[in-house]
Amino acid sequence: MALLGRLGAFLQRAVESEEDPVDLAAAFTQHWKGLTHYYLEATDESKPARETDIPWHLKQMLDILVFEEKQQASAGETGPCLEFLLQHKVLETLGTLGRAEYPPGMRAQVLLFFSRLLGQMQCPLLHYLNVHRPVQRLLQLGSDSLGPDPEKEAMQLVAVLCAKIRQDPSLLPCVLEDNGVAEPCHLQPSVAEADLGSPKEGASGAPPAEPSSFAQNLVASLVSLCKSQKRRIALKAQENLLLLSSADHPTAGLALTRDGRLSALVTDQLLALHSALPDALSPANIAPFQPVSWRCQSSPAEEENAFPGQADLEAFLGWLDLCDCLVKEAHPVVADAVREAVVQRLFVGRLQPQLLQMDERGLLLTTALLTLLVRQVRAPALLRELTVFLLGGEEDPETQQQQHQSLLRSQLIGRCNHLSDEISMGTLRLFEELLRLPEPLVLQTLVLGSLEGRGYVLRSLPGQEEPVAREPEPPCEDGLFLCLVPSEAKTSTYLEEAGYDTYVHDASLLFKECSANAARWNWPRAPRPLESCPEGPGFYEGDFLKVLLDRLARILDQPYAVNLQVTSVISRLALFPHPHLHEYLLDPYLPMAPGCRTLFSVLIRVIGDLMQRTQRIPDFPAHLLQVRRQLMGLVPQDSRIAHRMLLEGVVILEEFCRELAAIVFVKSVPEEGPA
Repeated sequence: MALLGRLGAFLQRAVESEEDPVDLAAAFTQHWKGLTHYYLEATDESKPARETDIPWHLKQMLDILVFEEKQQASAGETGPCLEFLLQHKVLETLGTLGRAEYPPGMRAQVLLFFSRLLGQMQCPLLHYLNVHRPVQRLLQLGSDSLGPDPEKEAMQLVAVLCAKIRQDPSLLPCVLEDNGVAEPCHLQPSVAEADLGSPKEGASGAPPAEPSSFAQNLVASLVSLCKSQKRRIALKAQENLLLLSSADHPTAGLALTRDGRLSALVTDQLLALHSALPDALSPANIAPFQPVSWRCQSSPAEEENAFPGQADLEAFLGWLDLCDCLVKEAHPVVADAVREAVVQRLFVGRLQPQLLQMDERGLLLTTALLTLLVRQVRAPALLRELTVFLLGGEEDPETQQQQHQSLLRSQLIGRCNHLSDEISMGTLRLFEELLRLPEPLVLQTLVLGSLEGRGYVLRSLPGQEEPVAREPEPPCEDGLFLCLVPSEAKTSTYLEEAGYDTYVHDASLLFKECSANAARWNWPRAPRPLESCPEGPGFYEGDFLKVLLDRLARILDQPYAVNLQVTSVISRLALFPHPHLHEYLLDPYLPMAPGCRTLFSVLIRVIGDLMQRTQRIPDFPAHLLQVRRQLMGLVPQDSRIAHRMLLEGVVILEEFCRELAAIVFVKSVPEEGPA
């Protein structure tokens, strides 16, 4: 290691020359005396530490220690200067002076000396009681009433500690035993200097018990620095928090979670940032908001188009992303503790009461925020917990008389059919986001459990043969969906716009996404044989499919925005390659059990209702075309058009059928085999 400073160069030249060797111990002692002498003679208490000789003395002491270690390396012994530092509790004294912040700026000088000492010395100093104890006390300075720590110097010290522990994870639990760690090196005092203000040992000679552990102080300091307003410091602190938490040592993991309270501290900040979200935050601004990375948060306050509360929202999401990374990357002991804390404190303790409230505006805001959380979380373990929190873990088929074990799931599904269209759309957007997750429990809980027994299929009557299972006829099914809407209710052919090919292209991309997720879920490739399906009292599609089909049945009498969201969720379901879901939603030839309805049968009834109602609307095709032009922005809106809701519903119906036809076509294309 190259020595820094003029003293180091001088020492090196002295060793290499034939002159008498330098008395390192005497030089070290002299610099320590020079530093302490300042406190005996100083008269100007306002003079900053950087304008005194203190920084120079500390620099020379460091150079001597590093040089001595280099010279002693071959002998494997502890040099007299390090012996003096340990025996006379030099670091304890420096820590006391730093805590007193006398002279002004002394704290920064002490932090800098500690970080350089621990970083440049090769021997594991933290094993020494007279090193790790003053380090602990330095880490406690963040809550000192004298004011905030010099963040840059504090970050340097914390970064060095994290690097040392990363190199030797066993170091952390070793120094945690406050009452049981004896100084590994039993040195005899070689200098009779008295130190200034060192903490005294107990009557038994053992060090006094620390009020908090090394791990707790270290984690608390890291979390505090993570909250710095200086972006570079916050980023470095967050990087070191992940570095520390991923130490591959089970005892270190326990120390961080139990003694260091890492999970409690990070979730404290998560809840604080959630509480800081302003009530004026608009659900409309939250809905399209993209996930935020803790590594590259923007500065929304400087953006011209930033909406009110954007900075608070980004801060919350950035910290949630940090928690997500801890769950994904930290040691399993740490990851489990953080995951459990986020679930219990944020999901259950904070979000659940807000999701069960009666205030409509509060529901809108919380639902929009939760939708964003579903988009933000990516750690598989935390994603699974979020799914269970929202939907429960039920996988058995539902019945119409069944009371959900999951109150929250029941409430959310019911809100898809809420009196408030805004709440319905917000909740449907939440479910659509859930359906995008790489989590099989979402599909199993919402739909597949109800379709497991294929109770929607007509079974053979007594004396008749079992209906023969057949391969679907995709081209015919494709055409059926395209031809569902009668020609007099179609308008797409009259306008120059993106046609059916665009639907096929989009469906192809989405189907690949759904198939990639489902490939890991061990879904069957063919429907379950009817003979293996138990006969039940009657088929019930489940609450989720029921509310979607009920909404679809009212497509001619609902607002345009609601219809868009309903059909978007159904299309997403239709893309999944599960054979039961496919035949229930997309097989028009399916022999249905008595009293059962499917997606196709609901559409047939809607078309029948449409044909009856259009007979009573004069100039229906012209008005329909005009409404479509308005929806596309080709002509100005005209509120004088009668039956506007119905006409908009017809436009959505036509586009939905084209979308379903494209999905059927894409799913009928054989999978490409390996090249």
